[in-house]
Amino acid sequence: MEKRKTVRYQVQREKGNSLWQIYKTVSFWKVVKCFLVVQTSRYIPWMPVKNWMYRTFLGMKIGERTAVALMVMMDTMYPEGISIGSNSIIGYNTTILAHEYLIDEYRLGDVTIGNEVMIGANCTILPGVSIGDGAIVSAGTLVHKNVPPGAFVGGNPMGIIRQGKDESNVDL
Repeated sequence: MEKRKTVRYQVQREKGNSLWQIYKTVSFWKVVKCFLVVQTSRYIPWMPVKNWMYRTFLGMKIGERTAVALMVMMDTMYPEGISIGSNSIIGYNTTILAHEYLIDEYRLGDVTIGNEVMIGANCTILPGVSIGDGAIVSAGTLVHKNVPPGAFVGGNPMGIIRQGKDESNVDL
């Protein structure tokens, strides 16, 4: 599995950690708008409306017939860095991040989720990750590196449980 791709930006440590300096990196009003759209969308059960809101107000790319479950938390600072293919499922209460703020730096990285991907409930997807077409991510997984197409992954730390479509040896 390939490592995730992020771009690092150093901050002036004497002015505090990177999150303390957040509004030097992203507009306050953008965060407010994104936060309101994301929080509203978390409670909308109608997929076409939810996907329309993500596309229209957040600039996200979401394919046809993709289902984003209730309570999914999209990135509120850089949602335009999230791309989800067609006919995919994002499970309940999953968090998808395109940014991370650390002590001395912050990192940005696009998240790409392929077609017909199934992501279980309560997963966290970190910035810069790519999840290949047909992959399955087990519930509760921390996705900290790329997932190959067709792989079944899970755990924390995430590991490959199965590669390919052979389901004979896995009790789903």
